[in-house]
Amino acid sequence: MGMSGMYGASDDRESVATIQAALDAGISLLDTGDFYGNGHNELLIGEAIRGRREQAVISVKFGALRTPAGGWGGVDARPAAVRNFLGYSLQRLGVEYIDIYRPARLDPNVPIEETVGAIAAMVTAGYVRQIGLSEMGAGTIRRAQAVHPIADLQIEYSLISRSVEEKIVPVLDELGIGMTAYGVLSRGLLSGSKPAATGDFRAALPRFQQGNAAAIRVLGEMAAERGVTATQLAIAWVMAKGETVVPVVGARRRDQLAEMLGALAVTLTAEDVVRLEAAMPEAEGSRYDAHQMAMLDSER
Repeated sequence: MGMSGMYGASDDRESVATIQAALDAGISLLDTGDFYGNGHNELLIGEAIRGRREQAVISVKFGALRTPAGGWGGVDARPAAVRNFLGYSLQRLGVEYIDIYRPARLDPNVPIEETVGAIAAMVTAGYVRQIGLSEMGAGTIRRAQAVHPIADLQIEYSLISRSVEEKIVPVLDELGIGMTAYGVLSRGLLSGSKPAATGDFRAALPRFQQGNAAAIRVLGEMAAERGVTATQLAIAWVMAKGETVVPVVGARRRDQLAEMLGALAVTLTAEDVVRLEAAMPEAEGSRYDAHQMAMLDSER
């Protein structure tokens, strides 16, 4: 996402090089949305994986509507829209199938059974390998699973975004559904990143407006104790939550990727995890603004 305008200006050449460096390092999961940069992100990935398709597990979110000016126009997850969005994604990515296809948000006007059923038809046709969900609540997950096996749920999960543990994680465990955790650094907040002057949507997020200095300080101090960076410790915490939880890291440059890969060398014991969670203060501010929070089925 960060490579396609959401975090301010980026460099396409460096973006492609970063994706290829990730593949070289053994990273296989490439997560995108067809609405990131109005298709721009899929074109980047398509260029980066040309000749390397079998090295990549491509996860695509769909459904968010965009305007020519880059604005947002709601969600469309009707069966006809599923087929339409999928056709464009396959073309932009330059692939014959997508490994994991998922609605980015629950469409309040379309039963989840209809959306999942439409993707299931695309699985049968060979255009999709697995079905995923994104930001869905426990009840919706159960309804979706009743239609077709769900591979995983993508949802925000970090040291300061742990509400998913209360109601959603138990359902995932019960049904054998994995999790791809995004926002593991709370969009760079935990590493001390600041929004760019222009074009960075993070500037409007409540947590960045609040600052969350205490959380940043505590994580930084605990990372320094171990001789690692705050970024590496935050990623290591997610990896320590179990093999069914996969962290999605948002590196936009090769130097950022190199730092994030350092998290693989950080081993946390169960006691380390408990101590880290106990030390982290509660987040100041919600993870999205009020309008976007109201759209999250996972928060109901």
